This record gives sequence, structure tokens and C-alpha cells, in this order.
Amino acid sequence: MDHAAPDRFATSRALMERSRRVLAGGISSQFRAYTAFHPMFYDRAQGARVWDVDGNALLDFTLSQGPMIVGHSNPEVIARVTEAVSRAQLFAGQHEAELALAETLQRLIPCAERIRFASSGSEAAHACLRLARHVTGKPKWIKFEGHYHGWLDQVSWNVTPPPPGANDTGDALDPVPWCGGVAESTAADVVVLPWNDLDRVARVLEKQGHEIGALITEPVMCNQGCNEPLPGFLQGLRDLCNKHGVALIFDEIITGFRIDLGGAQSHYGVTPDLALFGKALGSGFPIAAIAGRHRFMAPLEEGGAYHAGTMNGNNACVAAAQATLDVLERDDRAAHRRIVALGTRLRDGLAEAGAASGLNFRTQGPGPMFWAGFSDVPRLLNARHVGATDKALGGDFAARLLLESVRIIERGLWYVSAAHTEEDVEAALAAARRVLTAMAAAR
Repeated sequence: MDHAAPDRFATSRALMERSRRVLAGGISSQFRAYTAFHPMFYDRAQGARVWDVDGNALLDFTLSQGPMIVGHSNPEVIARVTEAVSRAQLFAGQHEAELALAETLQRLIPCAERIRFASSGSEAAHACLRLARHVTGKPKWIKFEGHYHGWLDQVSWNVTPPPPGANDTGDALDPVPWCGGVAESTAADVVVLPWNDLDRVARVLEKQGHEIGALITEPVMCNQGCNEPLPGFLQGLRDLCNKHGVALIFDEIITGFRIDLGGAQSHYGVTPDLALFGKALGSGFPIAAIAGRHRFMAPLEEGGAYHAGTMNGNNACVAAAQATLDVLERDDRAAHRRIVALGTRLRDGLAEAGAASGLNFRTQGPGPMFWAGFSDVPRLLNARHVGATDKALGGDFAARLLLESVRIIERGLWYVSAAHTEEDVEAALAAARRVLTAMAAAR
């Protein structure tokens, strides 16, 4: 398929050309570069739809890369934020709404004996690793290939899946910087392992447990293929961390409040020592939460380890987060149960459409978020499997869906919100069937 942008996106294309003269690459986040035609410009959003500057109404399953869990411009979120900022924008001091939000999170999240607020997932991940090193007294830490924990240097290793046939000898993998400019010195402390391979983790900890202070993981490998953990994998990590005195950190930036209101740790019944939350917590307002057992959060009370931020706990973001959680909890969590049901229907319907098309189109993931793409592997289990997926077909699928007025993340990650309806899901499935039929006919 020719991926030249059609005339229906002409205004957006013109703005992008103008933008490249002032913004580096025309964008303010590298992830916005990976789109079907060119980075799009948007004008407004409501519920489950966004409108671009050309007036195209798009059924949205990107949800701003995940945060819009109760839908765009949710009236309750907007009203609560408006009321909060009418009182004050920022105290740079404590206020009762921040305390109330922390109490809500402590009630919902199993590991949340203590909480700190931050403004982004990247800085929350940085804080968790600092706390783990301080408490354990050990400098090194484990991450998994293909997992994303923000863009800061210390976590910018082996983020993207390697090409097929990449070296995988020994236990730990060679550290590979995500991009240019990553400080090479940070590689000395990171130990990279493949996801879903508990035996490799056990062998590495037997050899290096005396110098490894933390293990950080997405409890579901959401950013690459939405790989769920194999049965017993997360509990196995918990047991190994207990055995070797390693802090277990769950990066719940995506799973938090989406897979369960208590996060993946509640869903899978495995409690980490520290966890970080964001995205869906703020419904588009920049807020993150660091939650952890008192032992690992105590250095913040004592001043033994520092975490700071002028904007932390600001009025607008706290109000947005409390409103979001209130919507999700109301009526015995009806909104959240709806997200799960609709996401499951959409995921399974897409799998059926893929099977009917004769293409190697597959889906996987919990439902509230899932992956859909093209692979010869029946189930993706790790970054190597993701690296072998057909990215060209995936890009073609996303481009064709956009022309059907359905917006998705090109790498195949779909999000569902409380604002989506059964009719929206059926409309998306009908569009996907048309696209897959056309793609099969073109082969």
C-alpha cells in the first residue's frame, strides 16, 4: 500500500512541515514520529473520539498512549480540575487533596504502605532504583529485554527488540544502548535478561545476587507485544528476590488501574517491594506515584535518599487522579468492569477476523490493553518474538485503519476506555475485517 498521506490530512501535513522549522523533528516526543503517514495534528477530543485539524473524526484506541482510561475530556475529571485550579494552581506545599489521593491509593494498591507523588513515570522509575540501591546497599540491577522504564540514561538499555538472530549466548545479554548519547558508564550496573525465563534469573542471582540490589519489570510486557507473564513467573521473581535480598520493582505505568484498580500486583496476587504508577492515574494530566513497603520508602522519611520535584502533587493533577479513581470505583467498579469486557470482546473479535482473513494476524494481552499484529509465532513470550513480527504488515494495517477513521498505535498496542461503547467495538471490528480482507487480496 502507498503510505503517502491523502488529501484528507492536508492541513495536518502542512502544519507538520511548519512544525519541523521550530520543533526538533516537528514533535515533542520521539514516539509521535512513528505514525502511519506523518505526525498528525489534533484539534479536540471527547469520549472515545479525537478530531484532527482537517475535521476527521477518529475512533480512538490509542487513548493518548494509554492515559485516557475514562475517555477524553471526561466531564467529572474536567469539573474537578477546574474547581481545583480555581483555588490554586500550585502550593509547592502540602494540601488535603493530595493526602486524600494518597489514602485512596494506599487502600487500592497492595504494596502501598507509603506513597510519594512525581510528575512522570521516568522520574518515578529513577526514584525506585535509587531507593532499592540505598536500602539493599547493592549497586547493580536487573531489567528485561524489551521492557521500557522511561527515557533516562540508566534504564535506556535493550529497550527495543533485537533483530532476528541477535546474539543470545550465556545467561545475561549484552547491554545495548537505546540510542546515541546514552552514558556508557550506566551499562556497568545493568544486567539484562530475557523476559519469561525464570531459570535465567535464578542462575544470574546465584552468581551475582551479592551485588544486585533491584529487579525491575513490567508485570505485563505491555510496550512490546503485550506479553503476559507465564504462570508462576512473577511469583518466581518474588521468591528469588526474597532469597537473594533483592528489591522487586513493578513498573505499573501501563498496568496500573487498567488491568485492575490495584494494579497487576492485585490481579496476579504478587506484591512487589516498590511500584510506580502513572498514565491512567491522571487521565492526561502529568502525575505519577511511587508506592512501596515502608522499609523501602523509609529513606525518604529519614532523608537518607532524596526525591524531589516542584510540581509534585500539584492541584490540577491530584484532582484529575482522584476524579479518575472515583469514576473507576463507583457502582462496584462498573466502569472498570466495562473496560475489561469491551477490551476482551475487541481483542477476541480481531483474532477471529485475522483467522478468517488467512493472514498470520494475532492478538494477545489481558483485554483492557492488548497487542494485535502479524507473527508466525502463535504466542509472543519475549522481546525476541516481538522482534520477529512483521512490522511492515503492521504499519500497513494501521495506515489502512486510519483511512477507515480508526486510530491505533502503529506498533500494535490497543487501549480501551470507559467511554467506548459496544457500538464502537463493533465499528472497529467491521473496519478491521474490511482492512484484513483487502490486505489478504493484495498479497
